[in-house]
Formats: sequence, C-alpha cells, structure tokens
Amino acid sequence: MANDTLKTASVLAFERKLDPSDALFHAGNWQSAECWTPVAIREKSVRGTISNRLKAKDQDPAKLDAAIESPNLQTVDVAALPHDSDTLRVSFTLRVLGGTGQPSACNDFDYRQKLLATVKSYVDANGFTELARRYAHNLANGRFLWRNRIGAEQVEVQVAHLVDGKAATQWTFDGLALSLRDFNAVPESAQHLAELTQLIASGLAGEQHVLLGITAYVRMGAGQEVFPSQELILDRGRGDKSKTLYDVEGVAGIHSQKIGNAIRSIDTWYQEAGINGPIAVEPYGSVTTQGKAYRQPRKTNDDFYTLLDGWVLKDKVPELEQQHYVMATLIRGGVFGEAG
Repeated sequence: MANDTLKTASVLAFERKLDPSDALFHAGNWQSAECWTPVAIREKSVRGTISNRLKAKDQDPAKLDAAIESPNLQTVDVAALPHDSDTLRVSFTLRVLGGTGQPSACNDFDYRQKLLATVKSYVDANGFTELARRYAHNLANGRFLWRNRIGAEQVEVQVAHLVDGKAATQWTFDGLALSLRDFNAVPESAQHLAELTQLIASGLAGEQHVLLGITAYVRMGAGQEVFPSQELILDRGRGDKSKTLYDVEGVAGIHSQKIGNAIRSIDTWYQEAGINGPIAVEPYGSVTTQGKAYRQPRKTNDDFYTLLDGWVLKDKVPELEQQHYVMATLIRGGVFGEAG
C-alpha cells in the first residue's frame, strides 16, 4: 500500500555492480598462441584537404580555390598491428558484485527500507537470470571490441572464472556467431552461455565472489589499424594533436567506462527498440552518438525516475520488462537523489 508521506531521499547513490578494468591491446598471430607484444601508439603527421561543409559566403570558387591551396596539416595518434601480426588480443577483468539495490548513501531510513523491500520482491520473483543472460551475451559476442569487431575475419572470446588468480573454469565463444541485436537467438555455445549466465547471476545475488578474465582474439590482417579509446582533451592549446589515443604505460587500451557501456547495452525494452536494437542502460535511455534520449519523462513515461518513483512511492508495479530495466539501472549505479 502506498505511503503518502514517503518521499524520495535527497541523498541517494548506488555503486556499480559490474566493475570492469581498462582493456589492453596486444598483437600476435592467429595460428600461434605465444608471443604477444603490446600495441603502441605513435604519432603521424598528415596533410589533409578541406572537406568540411562551407558557409555560403565561402562557397565562391575563388575563395574555395584559395582554401584548397592551404593544406590542412594535422598531427594524429594511430595504433596498428605490426606487419608480421594479423591478430589483436584485447584483455580485461570484470568484477561482479552483490548488493544490488542497496544504496551506498541514503539519508532517509523509511525510503531505504521501502526500496530494499521493492528490490527483494523483484529478486524473489525473478532472480538475476534475465539480466545476467544479457550481460553474458555481450561478453560472448565481443560487443566490447566496438570498432575493432567490424570487418574482423574471426573473433574468439575466452571468459575465465578466476579463483586464487587462476582459471577455475573457462568458456570459449565464436564472437561473430552471436548476434549483437537478438538476445534470444540460441547459439551453438548455448550450454557455455548458460553456465556463464548462472555464474554472473550468482555474483549479482551475492552468493559467491565472481571475478572474470575476458580475452578476445580478433583476426584483422597484418599491419591493420586498431582502435583504442580516444581521449577527450578539455584544455586544447594551439599546436596540439587533433586526435589523442588512450594508453596505459605505453600499451594501447580502451577505457573501463567504454567497456562497461558495451556490457550494459542490454536495453531492448524501450519503445523504439525494434528499429535501433539494444542500447546501454541509462536513466533517460540516452545515446550520445545519436543525440537522442529514448526514455523521456513527459513523452514516453518510461524513464528510470518515473518507473522507480511509481514502484517505490506509489506501489505502481511496472511491467516485467521495465522492472528488468530499473534493476539494470541500479546495477549500473549512479546518484539518483531528489534535487533540492
């Protein structure tokens, strides 16, 4: 029964329960499992041409010819496989933590108790199997490779359950055989996927300590360019590089935030999912590359805050799919308090 006096806590925060490390790049050969060397980032200076959209006043032929004569000089970072290596190895670890729905900070005891009771009702009815299945699918299909997956000849993903620093269990998946859009397609590796799902679900439930080691092998071709994360340079001075790539002590890599975004790209429960496919779980369903929020409070009424407040404060239980979404957002973590 709804409690009219209950309000959202002004301080409300959750720690993320899927905690990836940065992913590091190494180069080697598909046929040989030995001798993997770090992929380094190097600078390249290029002479580009004017190709941007021009303002109307600059479209005069004489002005355009003058602009073309002035070269577009750039210094950029690049990363590529050596010319004697055809395979990229991408490796990272992932911690799966329990305590989903338990706030790391909450300044309202009554709200906390009601929230915990709401989360318990979901877990008792559903467990974490559906969410864990989708997370496992995104590990197995290599979604975390981002642009490195596109055009690859072969992708093999190995997931190991690490206990005492050693692989207690290991599963191998053909990344290209698993869909990026359909979580319900049954792959040949269905049994391995089910075992990995069960492990992730038990980690989210707090039943055991779960640390996964993920290693993907991507056969791209000798000397081919690879794609680490690009750094966001906030204070750009004159003469700086126009593209700066991410490295960890000289080894090219992908930010942990970008790895996490790929793993939680499981939201197919928003209204336009049939067209766009899965998006990352976000409170407003925001996709920055499209400049669009797919879950809007006054338009679709299926954003995280509307659903959570209705569920906790008003006992308006969402549809099961939206319950999955709310729980996935709590697993994502964040600061969700009522603004003062």
